[in-house]
Amino acid sequence: MKITGAKFAGSSARIEARPEPRLPEFAFIGRSNVGKSSLINMLCDNRKLAMTSSTPGKTKVVNHFLINDKWYLVDLPGYGYARLPGKMRDSLKSMISDYVLRSGELVQLFVLLDARHDLQNADREFITFLGENGIPFALIYTKADKMGPEALKAQIRRNEEELLQQWESLPPVFVSSSANGKGRDEILNYIRDLFNSIKQ
Repeated sequence: MKITGAKFAGSSARIEARPEPRLPEFAFIGRSNVGKSSLINMLCDNRKLAMTSSTPGKTKVVNHFLINDKWYLVDLPGYGYARLPGKMRDSLKSMISDYVLRSGELVQLFVLLDARHDLQNADREFITFLGENGIPFALIYTKADKMGPEALKAQIRRNEEELLQQWESLPPVFVSSSANGKGRDEILNYIRDLFNSIKQ
């Protein structure tokens, strides 16, 4: 897939306030500071599209970006950020659940994982939540450039072995780096195929 147009369409804290018109949505989420905004900018080939920050917890609303005037790329707040005040954590959790469970236009949710680390409790809890509610999702490992190829394979294998203790099969898995563009074509082509399948 080639992205020829990507523009900010609006922010919302409630599902009813999403931008019009309603179009297929492909959403991205992960633990705070996993590199979500950088990945979105890399996919869209626009370094200034999504706000990036070294401070975790920067995204506090649901952001929609209109892609090629045909579908939305959705930037969700991060989960599992323990340093936020309790009320803010609860608000973000409610906002994420509201979107994931009630967006009838959600085609696929991409869960981002830092390739350098084992699965964290927040990751396990969120993936379990998706499974219990039948939400289609794929995994994207970020920051792959920060590891050697063998260490990267070993880390992903450890995480897959853990997931297979709970799941009969693994969701689609992608490996990415916003620094060198790794995974860009694979992720965009996967979105293209899903988009085409719902249009048939």
